Amino acid sequence: MNLLNPSVFSTTLILVTGISGIIPQAAQAVQLSDGTVYFVQPPSLVSATTTVNSVSAWGATYYFTINIPKNADEPLQRVTIKQRDGSNHVRFRLDDSRAFEGTRDRRGTQLTLGEVTRDRDTRTVTMTFDPPVAPGRTITIGLRPVRNPLFSGVYLFGVTAFPPGEKAHGQFLGFGRFHFYGNNRPLLFRSLPFIH
Repeated sequence: MNLLNPSVFSTTLILVTGISGIIPQAAQAVQLSDGTVYFVQPPSLVSATTTVNSVSAWGATYYFTINIPKNADEPLQRVTIKQRDGSNHVRFRLDDSRAFEGTRDRRGTQLTLGEVTRDRDTRTVTMTFDPPVAPGRTITIGLRPVRNPLFSGVYLFGVTAFPPGEKAHGQFLGFGRFHFYGNNRPLLFRSLPFIH
């Protein structure tokens, strides 16, 4: 069979073109003409929990579990967690931040964090993964507050995920909702038993 024969070449070209149209192509990252990078399928916030929900408590950890779907096509480079609501500003021990594969109850491999920063004006914590987390994984971020808020109520933390790149589009994943219970008076002003 002579492949240079025009009719054989045409038939081969038609077959190859037809087959390549049937085979699914790998998803490509969404990148706009200005260079902004998006996830093809954005991650999702699976859960947000705390180990202690009493006001003014020490030693709590706030866990945020995120699923990065296989078809995200871009790894997870950075996450921001911004306090949006609550009557008291929550401060975190940034040097005690952690991240791992899996969930709070089913921990897997520890993930390496790069820079972890706080913007006090916007009440935002930013965590960078080094290296970025590949698609197809579920991860959990653990933030340790200095202590729980002094006042009871609902506190909302907005979670946003970013792919790598200088112009990465942040995808808002939703709110982590924490409800703290207890006496609203700071420890300093709580009544002490009378001592004779």
